[in-house]
Amino acid sequence: MVTLKHLNVKDHDEGSTLVLTEAGSSETSGTKCWSEESGEFFLNQQKNFALSLILLLGCYSALLVPAYLPTQQPIWSERTTTQSVALINRSAALLSQPCSSSWSTVRLSTVPQFRGLLDIPVFLQNVTAEWELSPPLGLQGSEETLAHTLKALPLSRLPSAPEKCRRCMVVGSGGVLYGKQLGIHIDKHDIIIRMNNAPVFGFETDAGSRTTIRLVYPEGAPLLQQEYQNTDIIALVVFKRLDLEWLAAVLAKKPLSWWSKLWFWRHVVNEIPLQPENFRIMNPEILKRTWHVMLSYTQQERKTVPTLGISAVVLALQLCDEVSLAGFGYDLQQPGAPLHYYETLRMDAMMTQVVHDVSTESLFLRDLVKAGVVHDLTGAL
Repeated sequence: MVTLKHLNVKDHDEGSTLVLTEAGSSETSGTKCWSEESGEFFLNQQKNFALSLILLLGCYSALLVPAYLPTQQPIWSERTTTQSVALINRSAALLSQPCSSSWSTVRLSTVPQFRGLLDIPVFLQNVTAEWELSPPLGLQGSEETLAHTLKALPLSRLPSAPEKCRRCMVVGSGGVLYGKQLGIHIDKHDIIIRMNNAPVFGFETDAGSRTTIRLVYPEGAPLLQQEYQNTDIIALVVFKRLDLEWLAAVLAKKPLSWWSKLWFWRHVVNEIPLQPENFRIMNPEILKRTWHVMLSYTQQERKTVPTLGISAVVLALQLCDEVSLAGFGYDLQQPGAPLHYYETLRMDAMMTQVVHDVSTESLFLRDLVKAGVVHDLTGAL
């Protein structure tokens, strides 16, 4: 045996494998134990991979799952019982009084900047108008598609309601509506207007169960067919020419081509369980005049467009003598507040969008309430 520093090299028979051991170790038993019994100290390849995968998933879960869980932040829409009862009593008091003819329009005419919102035709009946702007503030460039779609609409009149005096309720999607228990009062109005996919089923206590007009664009139309029950009219708000093609396909009960569907930013519903007489096209003049009023708040050109919510309020002013709102009011100072009454999305999601100017719209709505043009039943304006 020859000793080289700290290693012992033992002679073996020809063809055998050389084994290196630390100097001073006892025979080869220690080395033999390490090589043969190493399986007790290290997992095999399959088990090692599985353990790594579990650890990796655990790390991702620890980082990502909390982001999707409800946060323990103060919710602005939650009021004390006393405040909630006060809102219910106020709503009941308004409904107990006789309907006042032309209540909203008379007060609207007293504010100079709002006079442009008077006497706007609500639904399109023909294509004779000369549009100065393209969608959504007009229909320039879409006249041919509009004419084709209008041919499939047998009716363009207003929904049935008392002819002497009408009360409108515009149900906003705001989180402030949650827990207010105004559903039974909402259903007592002559015309009830909702927007896009704001659900009714499961939220009847707060949002009511009846819909007279639901304003939609294709990407926002409810996907669940049950949401079209107890609905009188679906009114399309045109944001692009393809929206008219979508409506024509729905009326004909034929799906759009795969190529057309590629141009929608979200999946659109193919079928709506209503008859052609239940559909309308909202007059883009409503959006245009609302947009002009919003310009008066800043005195500068804006690239944003009015939301369906503010458009629904202006539409209601054309249809009804008295107009009330529920579920309106964004408090952007509280990013943790619920954005909608039906989901966990928070207010900070609205802060990141650039299509709508909700701050200006809030000022606009508050001025309408202050002037007595509309009633705010949830008290967030």
